[in-house]
This record gives sequence, C-alpha cells and structure tokens, in this order.
Amino acid sequence: MKINVEVDCTPEEARRAMGLPDLAPVHERYVAMMVDAIDKQGSPEAFRAMLQSWAPMSEAGMGFWRAMFDAGSKTEK
Repeated sequence: MKINVEVDCTPEEARRAMGLPDLAPVHERYVAMMVDAIDKQGSPEAFRAMLQSWAPMSEAGMGFWRAMFDAGSKTEK
C-alpha cells in the first residue's frame, strides 16, 4: 500500500511548522555586508579574501563557489 500526502504551504509556513528559527534578519545583514564589501573592494581577489575570512572553507568549498560564479558569469554573456 502506498499513501501520498500533499501539503500546500509557503516556505515560511513550513519553517514555522517544523519549529526552525527565522534567520531572515541574519541573512539580510550578511547580504548587506557582502554588497557593501563588493562596492568598496571591487577586485575578485579582494572578494575571495573577504569570503575566506567570513566563512572559512576548505579548498574544495572554495572550488565549488568559484565554479558556481564562473557558470553564472558565462550564462550572462
């Protein structure tokens, strides 16, 4: 026997139903800091150094983000 249950709710409603914390203010602050840093620094090297200092990751993690940014920049052209 197979039973399917569909729940129609927004991501916000799902978050509340599962009891997860609202991290929207933290996310907004983080994005604002990134935008401000990009506006002030501008160079890719400075941006990479900023990301490494804010969220230390292994080289594999940095490679993931680098590949994602590269893929995004190729689709814009």
